[in-house]
Amino acid sequence: MRKKPATVRIARWSATHPWSAIGLWVVFVALCLFLGGAAGTNKISDEESGVGESGRAGRITASGHFTEKPEESVLISAANGGKLDIVTGRKAAEELAGKMKALPEVESVGAAFPSPDGKALLLPVTMTGDTENADTRVQPLLDASATTEKAHEGIRIDQVGTGSTAQGLGETLGEDFEKAELISLPLTLLVLLVVFGAVIAAGVPVLLAMSCVGASIGLSTLASHVLPETSAVSNVILLMGMAVGVDYSLFYLKREREERRKGASHLDAIEIAAETSGHTVVVSGTTVIVSMAGLYLAQEATFASLATGSIIVVAVAVLASLTVLPALLGKLGRWVDRPRVPLLWRLTMRSHDSRLWPVLLRPALVRPVLTLVVSVGALLALALPALDMKLKQPGSDDLSRDIPVVQAMDRLTSAFPSKGTVHQVAVRAPAERAGEVRAALKTLLSRTAGQELFAHDRTSTIRASADETVHTVAVGTPHSPRSDGARQSLELLRAWVPEAIASVRDAEGAVGGKVAQGADFTGHLEDRMPWVVGFVLLLTFATMIVIFRSLAVALSAILLNLLSAAASFGVLVAVFQNTWAEGLLDFHSSGAVVSWLPLFLFVVLFGLSMDYHVFVVSRIREAALDGANVRDAVRDGITRSAGVVTSAAIVMVAVFAIFGTLSMVEFKQLGVGLAAAILLDAVVIRIFVLPALMTALGRWNWWPGNLNSARRGRHADGFAETRQLRLPQPVPAASTQCGRGSGYGDGQASSQGEAYAPRHHQRTHGLQDLYGPRDSYGPQDSYGPQDSDSPRNSYGPQDSYGPRPQSGWTQQEQQAHDGRPDPYKR
Repeated sequence: MRKKPATVRIARWSATHPWSAIGLWVVFVALCLFLGGAAGTNKISDEESGVGESGRAGRITASGHFTEKPEESVLISAANGGKLDIVTGRKAAEELAGKMKALPEVESVGAAFPSPDGKALLLPVTMTGDTENADTRVQPLLDASATTEKAHEGIRIDQVGTGSTAQGLGETLGEDFEKAELISLPLTLLVLLVVFGAVIAAGVPVLLAMSCVGASIGLSTLASHVLPETSAVSNVILLMGMAVGVDYSLFYLKREREERRKGASHLDAIEIAAETSGHTVVVSGTTVIVSMAGLYLAQEATFASLATGSIIVVAVAVLASLTVLPALLGKLGRWVDRPRVPLLWRLTMRSHDSRLWPVLLRPALVRPVLTLVVSVGALLALALPALDMKLKQPGSDDLSRDIPVVQAMDRLTSAFPSKGTVHQVAVRAPAERAGEVRAALKTLLSRTAGQELFAHDRTSTIRASADETVHTVAVGTPHSPRSDGARQSLELLRAWVPEAIASVRDAEGAVGGKVAQGADFTGHLEDRMPWVVGFVLLLTFATMIVIFRSLAVALSAILLNLLSAAASFGVLVAVFQNTWAEGLLDFHSSGAVVSWLPLFLFVVLFGLSMDYHVFVVSRIREAALDGANVRDAVRDGITRSAGVVTSAAIVMVAVFAIFGTLSMVEFKQLGVGLAAAILLDAVVIRIFVLPALMTALGRWNWWPGNLNSARRGRHADGFAETRQLRLPQPVPAASTQCGRGSGYGDGQASSQGEAYAPRHHQRTHGLQDLYGPRDSYGPQDSYGPQDSDSPRNSYGPQDSYGPRPQSGWTQQEQQAHDGRPDPYKR
């Protein structure tokens, strides 16, 4: 007897040693969280994240080893927004300065100075310590500002800076994270209750997904010391973890339940699920991981961080499905179907075939060309807005204006434009050229003095490194980061800086800052995107060729995924580059899509869509190999896979849509984009485009392969490789469904049975083209509904117990089998 697959061996050990497997998983999750917390997070620095000239400016500045001190800007203005009473304002400033100087967290307090319009005063404060933990030490300063504001009627005191801004935004992000958890868990549980009809069965995938998210966050923190981490990683791990964690558990749990319903023992059901659904989980997870690895080709720290976090959470979800899930099912036994929700339980246990899917598929099967033209046309219409896609880096302009610290930032930049959008000029030259560099930078600043593109509310200060090899200066602009004025000021500076330092020997200069980073990042993506997209498309093509040995199937998979991605991009642009959805989704449109999102969305979409596509097309090919014509094979494959695929898609859409409710616009766009993509893929592609395309192609679906030869080889191999099956005990004919068939007796084949019994049972082994041969663990056919996650062929009516004659059933017998005629039988 051949060796069982690794997924089966692991599942059997876990199911027979449940407490050991569960205990090891708990230790693994706890260890990941502990080590991650102890190691801390290594965040991406400016010099690591920058590309192009802005990245070079960051590296020049970093080489100067400047001592960065946390700075706070305290704005004193009239509470009603009008002109400030200068006497009251200065009195409040002096009182607050005295309080600040007495705090151990404060290093120095500068003199208050008025804004150009005289409506506000600015009090500069420098904190002690470094910038990394300023948000944890800034609260005493905020308390002092609040106390002073209460003591002086008619004034308002705002505080913006390294610590206060980080604290204010951190609280918002933390609330968003908690909000996503509080909404996603009950919503996912509700969807799973509808799918399973039992509380424990619905709770297991949610519990497993939560443990995967926790372990992945800890592992991601550890990985950040190799590849620095961006702040968005935790949210992406939550999003991906809940989606794939629940998805993989759903495949496994539904198959195990169906096998038990068909008479398999509890352990046999787990082993069958491990060999079939477990194999699907491994293939799916590997596809997503390799697709996400394409982001490394972008050669940018943010994408590398997102790829690392996504790969970790998918790998942990696969590991959980193969190890601890069988242990939980083994320990729970039939209690996994308790307590039952009465109405939902009856709906999930229906034994007849679905009547909905044949109706939905009728247009694609009866009028394939017309359906293909209409559905593809609709998707192309959705994709049209994507032609006008504009990209930009997220910044303060994209933050919700309801956040208190964002309101304070707006008031500060309105009174003191130089505190808003700032360009950073950095110059590096030998120390003996320090005087020449200073003179060059002063000349540069004098050229900005007469330009409306630059701010003039205060004089810029030139900073020098300790060894005087690096000089920097901040040049402010009164324009917002996404405005044309900000971009024009950047272009002007980048033209002036080389001219200013041209006479300085061995000098190199660059212009950085938020505006520069956004422009350079977008340009870098345009250069690297073909490499990433090409890698993902090549992977998809190769995967489909290996699985189906068909160029037609591989090419159609790529075209359908591209169509789905283009339509989702169109939805993304239509929603977020316009203002009509601002009230609905509570965001402020910047007129652009976050620059890193399209590439990340494309990679994630291809990875997730391949899971469903491979599964559905596999079922269609199985039916075709069993002798069905193309139209019947398409109907059978999609109908029998509909339950699992639809349930998984609903879970994913629900989880992704939750991110559309968060405050940060990049997460809104990510959630809406992924939800739209999965919805379009599960509904339009699978119900209309895919069946219409395959029906229209006919036998060309399997080109250049020969389906007839594959069919012959399949049956020939089946007789040689059929294994002894565990057949059910004899059942009286009257007790079988519809009174069909006779029993096998004591399980010994009669002379008549020997002639056709192997053919009846060899379908499982005929699927070695797709999954490889496997052992049998229980009855192979039953009159109950087939598991939609089963990779074995279920095409055609199956006899429950009695042997099936080689001549097949007549049309009348087929009609009597399910009580209704074939709706597509001409």
